[in-house]
Amino acid sequence: MVTEAIPKGYKQTEVGVIPEDWDLITWGDALDFLSTATYSRDQLSENEGICYVHYGDIHTKLNHFLDFEKISLPSINREKAKNYSSIRDGDLIMADASEDYEGIGKSVEVKNIKDRKAISGLHTFLMRGKKELFAVGFKGYLYSNKLIKAQFDRLATGLKVYGVSKNNLKMVLIPCPKPEEQKGIEQVLSDTDVLIEQLDKLLEKKKNIKQGAIQELLTGKRRLPRFKGEWEVNQFGTMIDIEKGQQINKSELLDDGEYPDWNGGIEPSGYTDKWNTDAYTITISEGGNSCGFVNYCKERFWLGGHCYALKIISNGLDKIFLYQLLKFKEKLIMGLRIGSGLPNIQKKNLKEFELYVPIEMQEQSAIAQVLSDMDLEIEELEQKRDKYLKLKAGMMQQLLTGRIRLKC
Repeated sequence: MVTEAIPKGYKQTEVGVIPEDWDLITWGDALDFLSTATYSRDQLSENEGICYVHYGDIHTKLNHFLDFEKISLPSINREKAKNYSSIRDGDLIMADASEDYEGIGKSVEVKNIKDRKAISGLHTFLMRGKKELFAVGFKGYLYSNKLIKAQFDRLATGLKVYGVSKNNLKMVLIPCPKPEEQKGIEQVLSDTDVLIEQLDKLLEKKKNIKQGAIQELLTGKRRLPRFKGEWEVNQFGTMIDIEKGQQINKSELLDDGEYPDWNGGIEPSGYTDKWNTDAYTITISEGGNSCGFVNYCKERFWLGGHCYALKIISNGLDKIFLYQLLKFKEKLIMGLRIGSGLPNIQKKNLKEFELYVPIEMQEQSAIAQVLSDMDLEIEELEQKRDKYLKLKAGMMQQLLTGRIRLKC
């Protein structure tokens, strides 16, 4: 058996190879456990003064930090909260239950609580550092350290809900650099978080602008310069032919297939090596929980048995305008569904759906161009944001495990 050589300046430990000058500290030696409440979501309110941290909020709303200046939390009345430890800045709050392995041990560090009062609640551990072991902000990234997360996953128990017990958690080993290096790591990661947050805010702004433009341009409330022609109402079936796809056998789906199989969901059902529908086709999901979902497929694909492909049969209808209009009307289209167990949208009902469109095709094309340009800008921002998220994820693992060192 060939063993990998340990680089100079590193040492082998129970959790893996870490820098020689890093300590390995048990969770129980590093953090004290404080009292938490067990009130369920339906016992909470919005304005009773004492903030309440529910484990569900950690899973769905928070990453790395609980910043009280950036998030609104439910509350509990003072009488119910009086017997539990008050949260302080720097405390670590962990969700002790998760429905999947990804969420096992997820935790957040508290920031900017100031004069607010808060307690930690159902299915959480509230922890406070025993010694001056951690720089401010470093604890928020412990959960993301793969050397620590591997221990959480190994110690987790449960069938449908997974969790790490307090006794097991106390045995988890933390690779711990000196506080000066922790400050450097935290600064690099928080700077990246700020950049990602700025991109998220810009994305939200651009999406809101587009939504406002859609509300005006696709209803005729605002007209683009030069266009004064009439708009008219047409039934879907007079302008568009609706073709239902063909179910593909699951055995024909391939891990490395070239063509997506669109079969009623908001994501492809899989991939195959054959196709039955041309690129640049508008589709509407016919069956399943996502029936009514409107999509624009820019590549050849397999049209499945629970999906409709749309073919324009009117000479006066712009395809991109049609896609933008249908996407705008998506909730109304979803309202055409019938059935409960496996809902579906019948072709007959879709044909009777009414569309309000400009008579002049040039106006349709101009509106489509404006909205498509907005889509492109949003897509470029999303790609940039996703690039920074991937960069941060890789950088985080290198820094938190000591593979890359900072000069501090």
